[in-house]
Amino acid sequence: MTDFVRTPTVPAPDIVRCAYMEIVVTDLAKSREFYVDLLGLHVTEEDENNIYLRSLEEFIHHNLVLRKGPIAAVAAFAYRVKSPAEVDAAEAYYKELGCRTERRKEGFTKGIGDSVRVEDPLGFPYEFFYDVEHVERLTQRYDLYSAGELVRLDHFNQVTPDVPRGRKYLEDLGFRVSEDIQDSDGVSYAVWMHRKQTVHDTALTGGDGPRMHHVAFATHEKHNIIQICDKMGALRISDRIERGPGRHGVSNAFYLYILDPDGHRIEIYTQDYYTGDPDNPVITWDVHDNQRRDWWGNPVVPSWYTEASLVLDLDGNPQPVLAREEKSEMAVTVGADGFSYTREPGEEVGFKLGAQL
Repeated sequence: MTDFVRTPTVPAPDIVRCAYMEIVVTDLAKSREFYVDLLGLHVTEEDENNIYLRSLEEFIHHNLVLRKGPIAAVAAFAYRVKSPAEVDAAEAYYKELGCRTERRKEGFTKGIGDSVRVEDPLGFPYEFFYDVEHVERLTQRYDLYSAGELVRLDHFNQVTPDVPRGRKYLEDLGFRVSEDIQDSDGVSYAVWMHRKQTVHDTALTGGDGPRMHHVAFATHEKHNIIQICDKMGALRISDRIERGPGRHGVSNAFYLYILDPDGHRIEIYTQDYYTGDPDNPVITWDVHDNQRRDWWGNPVVPSWYTEASLVLDLDGNPQPVLAREEKSEMAVTVGADGFSYTREPGEEVGFKLGAQL
């Protein structure tokens, strides 16, 4: 990774959305049971070493690649760009940043054409592509629609030691901020950033990194998420439910966090809000407000702050994990996580005839 983040003189690539993630799993059969049999992602294609999966509403080849390998890790955070020329732009942009790049006209995975992968300034393996193989969009295949159907890839979440540095880098890349978490000293603990018109395509969470915190798939309704919980309970794998279901303060979304057989964290997510206006306001949360992570004030389990997946360099080796030097959110968070507040000290709260007093 580069030692600093500077703004290149060449234009940043025009990114449309987060499009797929490639993860390495150690047992392909167990992972297939989790992602296909439990979560209901649809198999586009598979062989002895790879499974290509997509959500119900997707028309490109895949949203998730499961690749068999010796170490559980993330090989790519992939973004679709607006045109073939933007792949050239991405390559030029990262070369000027001094980042390592690799270009493959045939793509890095099946179903994806001309692509560039980079080791970005934060140490993450980013990919940019336009050319894709189209497959059947299953939107009206109600014969396939399950009670817990995952309909879209929604976002990534990345763990990095230096959130302000990452924020500047992604803003230069064209991402816009929807929400963030800070304290009264101005320490940044997390930031949510988007290209599509939702709360985020990726988020940066402060912690030891670079690591992948989670990848999130959206459902249509809350009841889809509850059904996944019920199904996991019936299968006696409720120990894989790490956190939730609940509602976030940040993003307002209803959520569930579960762990795959390798410990990769998956969020199931629904009901955030539109962010497409050019003057969409940034919402800043106090790190001590226990409703920021869970609107109902439920505690956040320690593993959610400390555990995350390794990420790979372009040679397939795990990137070194660097410690966060600033205060961590887990260390200062109180109330929902032990000591903080929902309302200001001394604030009175009453309720009468459906109205707050």
